[in-house]
Amino acid sequence: MNENKYVSPLSGRYASADMQYIFSSEKKFTTWRRLWVALAETEKELGLEITDEQIAELKAHVDDVNYEEAKAREKVVRHDVMSHVYAYGLQCPKAKGIIHLGATSCYVGDNTDVIIMRDALDLVHKKLVNVIAKLADFADTYKALPCLGYTHFQPAQPTTVGKRASLWLNEFVMDLEDLEYVRNSLKLLGSKGTTGTQASFLELFEGDHDKCEKLDPMIAEKMGFAGCVPVSGQTYSRKVDTRVLNVLAGIAASATKFSTDIRLLQHEKEIEEPFEKSQIGSSAMAYKRNPMRCERISGLSRYVLSDVMNSAITSSVQWFERTLDDSANRRLSVAEGFLTIDGVLDLLLNVVDGLVVYPKVIEKHMLAELPFMATENIMMDAVKKGGDRQELHERIRGLSMQAGRRVKEEGLDNNLLELIAADPAFGLTLEELNASMDPKKYVGRSPEQVTKYLETVIAPILEANKAVLGMGADITV
Repeated sequence: MNENKYVSPLSGRYASADMQYIFSSEKKFTTWRRLWVALAETEKELGLEITDEQIAELKAHVDDVNYEEAKAREKVVRHDVMSHVYAYGLQCPKAKGIIHLGATSCYVGDNTDVIIMRDALDLVHKKLVNVIAKLADFADTYKALPCLGYTHFQPAQPTTVGKRASLWLNEFVMDLEDLEYVRNSLKLLGSKGTTGTQASFLELFEGDHDKCEKLDPMIAEKMGFAGCVPVSGQTYSRKVDTRVLNVLAGIAASATKFSTDIRLLQHEKEIEEPFEKSQIGSSAMAYKRNPMRCERISGLSRYVLSDVMNSAITSSVQWFERTLDDSANRRLSVAEGFLTIDGVLDLLLNVVDGLVVYPKVIEKHMLAELPFMATENIMMDAVKKGGDRQELHERIRGLSMQAGRRVKEEGLDNNLLELIAADPAFGLTLEELNASMDPKKYVGRSPEQVTKYLETVIAPILEANKAVLGMGADITV
């Protein structure tokens, strides 16, 4: 236990073990060693005097990092990369002299960062696809259930529960598209040298530009990438971090929209997030069922939305071929952005999978407002019976105001239908008016729109990602 020192809530409460491993020291430093192996292999293939025995020795110690030696050395030299070069050399005495040959620190640092971001994006992608799958099931289940639509959070023309869910769904699909574009456009830095000129490698290869050209593509292939950035200073452009964190911020924005709508609907008692049998909603008010998971989604998402400014500002102040004011900030902003959105996605998986819908409450709210929304249809029926459209419009406007005052000022039920039935200008009985109060008549093409959207947009996504479907999430609190 670490009860006497700060522990990030991202690791203690929110982020999954899978995402935490991606940003762990083990992942980082073993990737450094894999990059040193790839460099040595490539340099050997391009003609440098490096032996198979040296490479075998390096490979034998990729995963058993001697952390204590590296930490002790860093206290002396104050340089993390050279400390690990030293520690690796202790384990690989035959290969000691060719570790990191021709490279600068960013060869392992930046390339590892790109690899980690790629792997983290893959995990985000997997979880986002599962959120989309679960939300698609919800939209399909409730595509024909009428509910009040809202504009300005005021009752508006009816929609359906499923159609509203398709709006949430579509925003997550947009995020998925952005994620796939950015993930598939990631490139390694490669081995560019101290200012990006590959001068050290030109020296190693005795002026052979062709070998320098081959170096980066060969390393990229070994590390599972299509290629390296075409030009760079010492580092890859920090705008890459901004592009990646913007993807996370997009997911955070969609998650906030979804969770806020659920919080509002829970206030209306129409839809609730999951509430466990022994869960306590309030320490003081025992009856409460607070939307705490959606509130947490909103709170964590707000952090991701603000975090993206770190990378944008960092990329804007990089001087010439590089400065080092990026390093400390990036250790926080990139890792925490991913760890936080990972927690958000787990919460989304949990909430979407357990949403509770109350059709009777939804119907009650709908019927209380439906007479106002049905006035256009009522007016058309009255015109068919010989009424004057303009006169009827004015009459129905006045009666609507009268019924509205009764609801708001006296707290009574909406009696608009009774008022219309009592007005001979409409020529409609109360029975005829009540017969028109079927909510399904007022939802337009909502069910058909949802069906088409799921078939044409969502089904291909789920088919392409069927191997990762079926994922759930355990949340800590």
